[in-house]
Amino acid sequence: EDQVVNGHDEKENNPFAEYMWMENEEDFNRQVEEELQEQEFLDRCFQEMLEEEDQDWFIPSRDLPQGVGQLQQQLHGLSVGDGHGSEDILSKSNLNPDAKEFVPGVKY
Repeated sequence: EDQVVNGHDEKENNPFAEYMWMENEEDFNRQVEEELQEQEFLDRCFQEMLEEEDQDWFIPSRDLPQGVGQLQQQLHGLSVGDGHGSEDILSKSNLNPDAKEFVPGVKY
């Protein structure tokens, strides 16, 4: 059996081993503080980058004058025909249904 003296095993060379980290407490605190400052710096840079990105984006409600915003809302309210009147337009059309497809810049 191991003898215990003053609450420590006899095999344990240094009874203060669990307190040895205190010897370098200033270095440890400095390291932790540097890591926190670095993280804070990175967070600030990231936030600035996001703010710059927001400024570069085109946001109609923010970047257009009020009158244009109202016009834009009216344009959103418009819709293309629902297809019921298309037969009427086709019956009055004088286009050739057998014509080749039009491709800009190509001469036939």
